[in-house]
Amino acid sequence: MTPDARNWFDEGGQAYAQFRPTYPASLASELAQLAPSTDLAVDTGCGNGQFTTTLGAAFDQVIGLDPSEEQIANAAPHPRVAYQQAPAESLPASIRNDSVSLVSAAQAAHWFDLPRFYDEVTRVSVRGGVIALLCYGVLHLDDPAIDERAQRFYAEDLDAYWPPSRRLVEREYRDLSFPFEEIEFRAPSIQKRLTLDALLGYFSTWSAVRAAREAGQARLLEDVGRDLADLWGDPATERLTTWPIGGRVGRVGTAGA
Repeated sequence: MTPDARNWFDEGGQAYAQFRPTYPASLASELAQLAPSTDLAVDTGCGNGQFTTTLGAAFDQVIGLDPSEEQIANAAPHPRVAYQQAPAESLPASIRNDSVSLVSAAQAAHWFDLPRFYDEVTRVSVRGGVIALLCYGVLHLDDPAIDERAQRFYAEDLDAYWPPSRRLVEREYRDLSFPFEEIEFRAPSIQKRLTLDALLGYFSTWSAVRAAREAGQARLLEDVGRDLADLWGDPATERLTTWPIGGRVGRVGTAGA
């Protein structure tokens, strides 16, 4: 897979931190049970730490890595988490060989140069360590009319502006190469109650929305905002929003991998 050359999240770290959903604690707990120990986890492409801080509750030490200085500057603090600016394809020398029990990438692997990343995963992982490439799909809202307009915004209005790698997320990374012993893993969904402003704020963090704005099509977000406002009622009303989690989980350096 050839990654998209641009890091769409190099800017807007504050909005990303405010509006992107966080992951359920049970997801980190289940990965910790699969890992050979809970000594050290490394979360690559960590952004603002949406998943990194969740891992902090399940592992003794967590290192969150992201190539974007602004994302790291806006990362959520946690007593067990240390953040560093670094790409997934070149992990810091401070992460020793054969030292990591879990390497994760949450909503990030489709941006990576995978062969180089996998080499780094193999280098730093303990034998039998776990690699988890996680992604969440298109959100669904509990009101059918509102959900239909949100789906149309994603699939039709923004279709020309999604980078090719987005299709990998839609397929839950099933099309990615994955040279590890695969572990069957059923992830829980993300659920959160959103106001209208929070939903539109989340939309604003999409790479396709940013691409549309750069193409002079900022009206697409404005149009969906007006349509949703007509459907929403009181904009302060919180509506249950669900994101399905998918991805690939495997073991590193075991026989047959």
